[in-house]
Amino acid sequence: MWKCDRDNAMFDSKKAADAHDKILELAENFSLLLEKQVDGISEQDAENIGLLLSKNKDVLIAACKGKPELLLNIGSESAEDASNVTPLAAQA
Repeated sequence: MWKCDRDNAMFDSKKAADAHDKILELAENFSLLLEKQVDGISEQDAENIGLLLSKNKDVLIAACKGKPELLLNIGSESAEDASNVTPLAAQA
């Protein structure tokens, strides 16, 4: 078993733990960016948006490269997929 550094989630492989940790790191940085750039955004909203962006980074990249319709597919993943990401607030 491998433990994620950021939220202590447990994974069967080091690769999965590292990938989860990278998602959380990217989400945290998205959240900080949003808090700095969007007046009045709550910390919780910034974290939720940060996680959404981080979990869907590949779709965002493809959308920026000319396939914006892919953004419409975000959110159609199963609840099981969404449960693999721990909210940043749960870290504290």
